[in-house]
Amino acid sequence: MKKNRKLSRKRDQRRALLRGLAANLILQGKIKTAEAKAKEVRPFVERLISKNREKSLGGARYAAKFLPKKAVDKLINEIGPKYAQRNGGYTRIIKLGTRKTDSARMAVIELV
Repeated sequence: MKKNRKLSRKRDQRRALLRGLAANLILQGKIKTAEAKAKEVRPFVERLISKNREKSLGGARYAAKFLPKKAVDKLINEIGPKYAQRNGGYTRIIKLGTRKTDSARMAVIELV
């Protein structure tokens, strides 16, 4: 049984959050977020990159299910070919410490 973090959200809100984080990570290359969110978005983004390492219609359609057009274009034309020779491990999570307001553990997730 596969167990994911719920992030204190209902399913549709959680999916929207992950899609937004993934799109921002692809467009900006690096985002600062809570550690749990970073750990949850990592496999999602890595799967998207793996499916788009070489240009294919199937990979493009899979990415288009989750990401806006601008992010899909960048994923297919820049990020996918960049990692064509790499066997996984496209992201890095760097832990930062706690946020002052609510003591949430923060992290930076970035494309390697």
